[in-house]
Amino acid sequence: MNGWLIALLVILGVILVGFIVLAIVGNKMQKKNAAAQADLRANAQTTSMLVIDKKRMKLKDAGFPQIVIDQTPKYARGTKVPVVKAKIGPQIHSLMCDEKIFDLVPVKKEVKAMISGIYIVDVKGLRGALQKEEKPKKKKWFSKKKEK
Repeated sequence: MNGWLIALLVILGVILVGFIVLAIVGNKMQKKNAAAQADLRANAQTTSMLVIDKKRMKLKDAGFPQIVIDQTPKYARGTKVPVVKAKIGPQIHSLMCDEKIFDLVPVKKEVKAMISGIYIVDVKGLRGALQKEEKPKKKKWFSKKKEK
């Protein structure tokens, strides 16, 4: 056999083993994520709250308790997370929101939310359904010039 054919077979074998390892690790992580979501749903409580502000910010700057920051992995402390400041009863809390429902959370409105600790799992409108907020699209350079 030629040398290049052997090298090609070795490279293909390494790539195949890499894909198999990634599939196994991905499957385990998916199962772990599903178990964590089930725990969140089981411990969730429904509360009424007034949403004051929402934005994506770094975990360190969000105003969470120090124990929350200490428990997160070091690589995740610098990433931006969806944070909602809400008034629950007489107190104002900083809550972390699920990425899927962050766009549904209305600002300056009262909502019913399922909360598990400091994590908002689900949001429902207190008076009617919630609608996704649409951001105005930025005009491109060519379309601005075309209008002029």
